[in-house]
Amino acid sequence: MRQQRPTYFLIVLVFAQFATTTLWLSGNAVSTQIESELGIKLGGWLTSAVQMGFILGTLFNAIFALPERVLSSRLFLFSAVLGALANISVALFALNVSVVLVSRVFTGLFLAGIYPIGMKIASDWYGKDLGRAMGYLVGALVLGKSFPYLLKGISFELPWKEFLFWISLVSLFGGILLWSLLPDKPLPAQRNQFSIKALSAIFKLPELRAAAFGYFGHMWELYTFWAFLPAIWKVYAHFHPEYVINIPLATFATIVVGFLGCWGGGVLSLKFGSGKIALIQLSISGICCLCLPFIIDTSLSVFSLLMFIWGITVVGDSPQFSTLVSRFALPERRGSIITLVTSIGFAITIISIQLMDFLLAKFPENLTVFWVLSLGSLVGLWASAKRIHQQ
Repeated sequence: MRQQRPTYFLIVLVFAQFATTTLWLSGNAVSTQIESELGIKLGGWLTSAVQMGFILGTLFNAIFALPERVLSSRLFLFSAVLGALANISVALFALNVSVVLVSRVFTGLFLAGIYPIGMKIASDWYGKDLGRAMGYLVGALVLGKSFPYLLKGISFELPWKEFLFWISLVSLFGGILLWSLLPDKPLPAQRNQFSIKALSAIFKLPELRAAAFGYFGHMWELYTFWAFLPAIWKVYAHFHPEYVINIPLATFATIVVGFLGCWGGGVLSLKFGSGKIALIQLSISGICCLCLPFIIDTSLSVFSLLMFIWGITVVGDSPQFSTLVSRFALPERRGSIITLVTSIGFAITIISIQLMDFLLAKFPENLTVFWVLSLGSLVGLWASAKRIHQQ
């Protein structure tokens, strides 16, 4: 029997997830200022560094079974504090490329104790309506990642060091709030140890394989889309000087609408199933990607509409694929399987980001290069549609 949840439980969890994940793209929001001081372009490496740290962090947490050894609220707070320090550390040393990238790697490392632990807290307290709760939680992640662009968009003159300080303060507040207000479930008597053997289960079990490959296809597109959103908006602004476009605010708006996809997808999954909702959103996202080069000459309202639809669906399938992976994973190896699927997914984002960085360097104003992102939707649909559409 599940212990009764406090009435404010989901509100606090969602806010804390939002506040702490503002760390994720904070470096991207001030990349222009940092690159100007460095005299060098960092491109996709700012995002890739965070992804690398996140991969290392999730594997470390899984291998040493930290979620089974440390109370969730304490691990969340610990990660929020260290993540905030890692985020601001770049402002405490002489600025060079190594300092910037190491700071971002360690920020990602500690985010591994925030995002997955938030999902663990939700799974501890929610049963049949986990898909809805996951929708809210991933939606909070979307809000958190978009917030630095909002802050930057409304404060052009704010120095980048001060900007990172405020983002770190927001993260710290989120960690303290969760730790002080949310109760913990008792730690398990028998720990779910990490097992590399779980890797074989990902490829052997048909339903699990389908859900995992759908997630991999989704990840190929998602973080690269987010990382290069400013580039897309800059290309549009270049071809349409008649419009005055605030690039950070346009980026914020395109990311933040993803909350609607996560929230709406979670609600609809209760009626239609997580599989159908995930596949529909993955399909729409791929279509938006293919349409991008053809609407560069359209009005701002038409272009914005497509970008917002893409922003909604590119992340809206994420909580549903995560729910399916959790559902199909072997109970005795669930922790290892979820960790490995997440780690593989984030490793894929590094490849995708670096490929897009290379293509944009070669063809800086040609939006057809973004067609490479549609491969994620195509492969994900091909690998998963037959197995999960009724789930």
